[in-house]
Amino acid sequence: MAVEMEKQQRFQRTAMREQDPAERTRNFREVPHGYSEQEAITEARRCLQCKKPLCVQGCPVNVKIPEFIHLIKEQKYVEAGLKIKVDNSLPMICGRVCPQSDQCEGACILLKKGQPIAIGALERFASDKLAASGIEQAAQKRLENAPKAAMVGSGPASLSCAGDLAKAGVDVTVFEAFHDFGGVLRYGIPEFRLPKAIVSQEVEELEKLGVNFVPNTLIGATFTIKDLLGERGFDSVFIGTGAGLPRFLGVPGENLIGIYSANEFLTRVNLMKAYQYPFVDTPIHNLHGKIVGVFGGGNTALDSARVALRLGAKETYIIYRRGQEEMPGRKEEIEHAIAEGVRFAYLRSPLEFVGDSEGNLTGVKLQKMELGEPDASNRRRPIPIPGSE
Repeated sequence: MAVEMEKQQRFQRTAMREQDPAERTRNFREVPHGYSEQEAITEARRCLQCKKPLCVQGCPVNVKIPEFIHLIKEQKYVEAGLKIKVDNSLPMICGRVCPQSDQCEGACILLKKGQPIAIGALERFASDKLAASGIEQAAQKRLENAPKAAMVGSGPASLSCAGDLAKAGVDVTVFEAFHDFGGVLRYGIPEFRLPKAIVSQEVEELEKLGVNFVPNTLIGATFTIKDLLGERGFDSVFIGTGAGLPRFLGVPGENLIGIYSANEFLTRVNLMKAYQYPFVDTPIHNLHGKIVGVFGGGNTALDSARVALRLGAKETYIIYRRGQEEMPGRKEEIEHAIAEGVRFAYLRSPLEFVGDSEGNLTGVKLQKMELGEPDASNRRRPIPIPGSE
């Protein structure tokens, strides 16, 4: 009986405590509370310490996952955080918003019989412990006649590149068009998923490594690439400008008042501090008592729907042309959205937005879909059902 119970514990991950759904839809505070020390140790003990860890292969930066988990098990939390920092310059961020289910956790051997190790939650735990310890990374000694590298943009790609180059002794400068740093981490992800204070901490850690940060500088206007490689004296330029341009649906009525791209909606909310609502005004179409529809099934769509609820929407719908199994959003975010009361209209595709005589959105015409054979994305292709508008 004891052996059977131990097996069950091996395949069942330690749940993370969260804000109650009824409470969290009225605030922008972080939803998961993070592991306690005992919870982290319990989860770390599940790790099989594989000789050929597939989780490391699944990690884009090859963090030594079994090694840092073993250190947590041994209650060496700060050492675990330092072990992660060797390969990952942004561990507090990655522990919160990386798509672990598609990467490290998706490769975990325990997934064959149960639930994978909660690698993201353990990374968050260890990196938060390191940050709280006050131990600072020493600035990397720069190479003699160190080459100079410019990062265009300060999103996750540039920050990661800057961290790796600084550790290698390169003189790195990050240029950002906005007044603060982080790119999509600061302006595209809601506060309840990634607090701005965490982004600021990670930027400060890079500054301690010797990375220079320059705000309010639009490369192409303030300086050109030619300027950077010429009179500004840089030897190389990394262009990490992100995916800021939205993709619209291409259906009639998209210019009606009340329609936003998700990029614009989330950026307005973050840039104008709507996460401090109702204490801060924000230039968002009044959502109080309104019905909000969000098209798409990825993390950005889920973020937008959950933000709309927190800004007072009466109902919020995810409208998606496939089913839940085909949604590309993180499983955890889908579960959070369902718990918070987001409604899901599956197998629906937009045909036209409808408005009134003053140009205000009043509705949307949809068409029912059915799923056919898998397409290039390896998901079943949505096919319109004639006459189902």
